[in-house]
Formats: sequence, C-alpha cells, structure tokens
Amino acid sequence: MKHILIIDDDIHIGDMLEEVLTKEGYRISRAYSGTEALLVLSSCRPDLVLLDLMLPGLSGEDVLPKITGIPVIIVSAKVDVCDKVDLLLGGAADYVTKPFHINELLARITVQLRDASVAGGASIMTFDDITMDTVTHVVSIGDCEVRLTRTEYAILKLLMQNPSQVMTKSILLDRISVDTPDCTEGSLKMHISNLRKKLREVSNKDYIEAVWGIGFKLKAE
Repeated sequence: MKHILIIDDDIHIGDMLEEVLTKEGYRISRAYSGTEALLVLSSCRPDLVLLDLMLPGLSGEDVLPKITGIPVIIVSAKVDVCDKVDLLLGGAADYVTKPFHINELLARITVQLRDASVAGGASIMTFDDITMDTVTHVVSIGDCEVRLTRTEYAILKLLMQNPSQVMTKSILLDRISVDTPDCTEGSLKMHISNLRKKLREVSNKDYIEAVWGIGFKLKAE
C-alpha cells in the first residue's frame, strides 16, 4: 500500500483528501505545520508528499528543500507563474493550484508514483518495438536510433511511463516543464506532431494517438 503524507493546515481540505485517498487505497499520514512535517518525515518515509505552501511556522518553501528522494506535489492557492517555476526548479515534482478538481489531483498522484517506480527500477523502457534508455537518452526502434529533440524525448518518456493512460495536455505541460520550459500549450501540438512523424518514418507505424478533447496516449496495436 502506497503511503502519502498530507502537509496542510486547512483541516477541511486535509480531511477531504484523507477520505478520498483512503478510499483509493492509499495509507495516509497528516502534518499541520512545517515543523510537524519534518518531525513526521524524520520517523517515516512516505511514497509521496502533498505540500501546502502557506503553513504556520516553517513555510512550504522552507520544507521543500528538506524533502529528498520523495516526489512532492505542491497544492497551493498561489497562482503566480514565477512561484510555480521556482518551486518546480527547486525540487517539486508537480504543482496543483487550489481550488483543484480531485480527479485531476488523483491522476497527478498516479503519474508521480509511477514515475518514482520507474526511476527506482531499470533504465530501459519499452513500448511495442520502441526502446528508451533513460540514462543515455537514446531512443531506438529495432536497430535504428531515432534522433529526438529534448521536448520530444520528454513527451515520449512521459507517455511510455504511462502506456495505458490518456495524458491530458495540462499534465503533459506541467510534467515536462522543468526539462523543457520552452514548450507551451500553443507549441505542444507541433512537438507531438514532429515526434509522431519521426517515429513513423522509421517503422511506418503511428505510436501516439490523440484522444479528442482530452489529450494523448500510446496506441496499442
């Protein structure tokens, strides 16, 4: 059972998250301040942390650098883009703005736990006849190497980490934003189009499909 630590001084939000996540099969711990969070983390190691920024005592910004090796999703009412970028570059795995839709948060939690599982396992990922080495960043189809841009690689990696899941545009943009800050909502479609073309040129297959109005997923044969 995956263990999630909720760090939030808002009792109502914390209670709601604990109820929903418990029903989803997660084990939950709670902390209501930055100081209490560090105390909890000193005695246990959760699989994921949901961290509010506006905490009594130590703020979320103060707590974040002290959490290492655990994916942290910031859950905050702060909407300033600079704050978001600074936190993502400072170690946060994802950022969700309050008020949030619970289904989107659940999807982001699933993505982070899968990413952590892949990171802790082998460096080679495969889908159909695509092979990706996450250490060397080499992508191959059969014996042929496919040259990808940094953004194309990040998109393909995220899709391969979640082969059965439709990735929404917002999740795609948020998850690749640290590695590829140049990718915007306007350019995402172009990057995916270029990625599909490069893969298709090697094998004459279309590996990525668009799910109308939602996002993209890998295409099972």
